[in-house]
Amino acid sequence: MQLKDLSPAPGSKKGVRRIGRGNSSGHGTTAGRGTKGQLSRPGAGKGKGFEGGQMPLAMRLPKLPGFTNRNRVAYTPVNVGRLEAVYATGETVDHESLAAKGVIKHASELVKVLGDGELTKALTVSVDRVSASAKGKIEAAGGKVA
Repeated sequence: MQLKDLSPAPGSKKGVRRIGRGNSSGHGTTAGRGTKGQLSRPGAGKGKGFEGGQMPLAMRLPKLPGFTNRNRVAYTPVNVGRLEAVYATGETVDHESLAAKGVIKHASELVKVLGDGELTKALTVSVDRVSASAKGKIEAAGGKVA
């Protein structure tokens, strides 16, 4: 037996259905598509994601994730532990001194002091916002929030 002698088992292979090749083929005229209607037309079909005419899911969902609040005010966070490391006792913490010491980049930034870390020095803090825990630590150390 050679390779040329091999053939598939009888009945295991089916012939290709040649549509639109005359009525005697059994698949002539309408070529198995039926009469009229959307699916009988050339290039027809509903397309991927078609949902019977209702707005498809892909178009109902938002284009980008999330939501951006246009009125959000962003504060640069500064912890009391950082103030402890940078400032000496009795100094005033304000925008200009924070920028001069390199804690914030620009004096025009809005700053909020947060309560992470320990504070032992009496400082006068004069910034945009101070959290309740930071205010408690500043006042406990003998400082004040202006």
